[in-house]
Amino acid sequence: MTALIRWAPFGDLELVDRRMRRVFEDFGIAPGQLPAADLYETDTELVVELDVPGFDEKDLALEVTDHTLTVKGERVQETEDAERTFHLHERLEKHFERKFTLPADVDLDRVKATFEVGVLEVRVPKMELAKPRKIEIAA
Repeated sequence: MTALIRWAPFGDLELVDRRMRRVFEDFGIAPGQLPAADLYETDTELVVELDVPGFDEKDLALEVTDHTLTVKGERVQETEDAERTFHLHERLEKHFERKFTLPADVDLDRVKATFEVGVLEVRVPKMELAKPRKIEIAA
């Protein structure tokens, strides 16, 4: 029997984006900074951790739509960039947006997020799989 696998074209683009970023970083050219993220899975949940130093909890927003987790951040900068002459600028911009594709077997109604010491942690529980049960055949 042939298994059907859902094609996710944007997942391939994300892989290309990550590889291109590594190439640029190897040459010392860092493209626009996004918050560093770790995405890992345990037996019971999917966890996304984002480093967002300089952002407060009120500066961050989370949305879940059609198995896509979107994390947005926007902060008010106290001093204008016009007053500064940068020699190096690697800190996160005033705003960012990251999107993560979530698998189909997660419970989107029970997503929880915590923020502590510049790290946003989003936990997405997996749904319990239906266990097979025996059905007796009536004669």
